[in-house]
Amino acid sequence: MDAHAGSPHTAENSFPTETTEPPTRMTRIQTLTLISMASVNFSSMICYSILGPFFPNEAVKKGASQTVIGLIFGSYALCNLIGSMVMGKYIVQIGAKFMLTAGLFVSAVCTILFGLLDRAPAGAPFISLCFIVRSVDAVGFAAAMTSTFAMTAKIFPDNVATVLGGLEIFTGLGLILGPPVGGWFYHSFGYEVPFMLLGCLLLVMVPFNIYVLPYIEAEPSKDSFFRLLLHGKVILICFVTVTLSSGLGFIDATLSLFAMKTFNLSSGYVGLIMIGLSLPYCLASPLIGYFTDKYPVTRIGFTVTGGVITAVCFFLLGPAPFFHIPSQLWLTVLMLTLIGFSLGMTAIPTFPEIIACAHEQGFEEGLSTLGMVSGLFGAFWSTGMFCGPIVGGLITQGLNFEWAATVQGATGLLAALLLLAYSLCQKRKQRVQENNQQADENSPLLNE
Repeated sequence: MDAHAGSPHTAENSFPTETTEPPTRMTRIQTLTLISMASVNFSSMICYSILGPFFPNEAVKKGASQTVIGLIFGSYALCNLIGSMVMGKYIVQIGAKFMLTAGLFVSAVCTILFGLLDRAPAGAPFISLCFIVRSVDAVGFAAAMTSTFAMTAKIFPDNVATVLGGLEIFTGLGLILGPPVGGWFYHSFGYEVPFMLLGCLLLVMVPFNIYVLPYIEAEPSKDSFFRLLLHGKVILICFVTVTLSSGLGFIDATLSLFAMKTFNLSSGYVGLIMIGLSLPYCLASPLIGYFTDKYPVTRIGFTVTGGVITAVCFFLLGPAPFFHIPSQLWLTVLMLTLIGFSLGMTAIPTFPEIIACAHEQGFEEGLSTLGMVSGLFGAFWSTGMFCGPIVGGLITQGLNFEWAATVQGATGLLAALLLLAYSLCQKRKQRVQENNQQADENSPLLNE
């Protein structure tokens, strides 16, 4: 049964797939969709980030080791990766609206169930339930976010980067508020209350989105992820995406311990430092989205420049041992702030650029292609979130935080430079083809 059945907005929800010129004002359905997407981003991210301040400590009490705790967090990213690919491929068959609302419902139920896990017996039962609930939650989250990206690109075809940049404000707010709000409720009311409240918040979003979101008709596509990845630029953009998310995962897993040990900071102050990463990203994303929508040719320039700045900041985050610079709190905070800004420069243009590459490859314009691009983007983002904490943690444990941050920066720099080299080669190739074509057109006149 379709989730849109019985909606009073059925006639209104039929909007044209193409417009001769963009409207000066948003339509009612666009406004409601924007509100819906913002609420999904905010509520999903605050539920995702709530675990950080107190779950590891509770898990240790239940007999979980640090390695197992890391695997519980990693399982979320792994299942999100698989879920993004599957949901992106079958978004038309499932239905974008149903996928989003069903994903929200699954995440809501899993969030509430996670709040009840403190009642599970310690040891293997608790650990097993953590893996199961967290993994199912990741699939629900993948469904909601994949459909959010696809529907945003479908409903705002002329302003994809602008809208996504604006929505990232709410993503950032969810990530910023999750740890302090979760920590405060945990200290005031115990383990269960934060999960219950936020799970109920997600449940409220389900009927709201059923009522508000439009139904989008689309035909399934015969195209595949493999064909999309045949485009060299898409592969390199995905590589850049992996380095971005792995950097964030690395910071989440290692920075707090490094800051506490090196600067003798409490967990509360570490949380404040992390705001230095999220806040610039929130502020920069809408501006970068608007600019790259207005001037699409700047997308690769922004992505490469942001990638290089991010890499340099990771080199100085430790700082790198070969710089022979002592670790200083002000330098760490400054680098996190610059990383937050440069992340917006790099991440926001990538999604619309992959859509453009898909159309260059001959992919039809429609929900099926948008879902495939959304799934691909989500899968590679999750790959980085899975690999970043694991690889960064291993290097930190084997060497130190400074070398781990250096390796992260070097990987990001490599990805940015490869994308730059590819883009320059493509431009040169295009210029040669244009010159040859112009010479062919002029040659008959010369022969006469």
